[in-house]
Amino acid sequence: MPVRKFRDVAEMEGNTWREPGDPRLRQAIRATWDFAHRTLEPRFPPGVYKHRSIEEAEKLSERWRQANFESYRARRIVPRSQAPEDAVESSEGRRGPARGSGR
Repeated sequence: MPVRKFRDVAEMEGNTWREPGDPRLRQAIRATWDFAHRTLEPRFPPGVYKHRSIEEAEKLSERWRQANFESYRARRIVPRSQAPEDAVESSEGRRGPARGSGR
């Protein structure tokens, strides 16, 4: 995909600016928050943790990272019964929009 540079936002294609009161503004905000909620939902147990060594602290941190990654993957996997009808399975086994569906 080629890279294009713009001197001003007005030169870009597709006006994504929404005026206050525009019903599409609420939809755009909701979509943004839903996307953030689905993709960036790291969880860290509350509290202060003391460790005897750096290695012990790094192991705990790695367990948290792994748990967050597994949680992220679990949220991204959609059961077949809940998948949209126009979704197709790719050669890698992941589900996505059908080609040519406009998404």
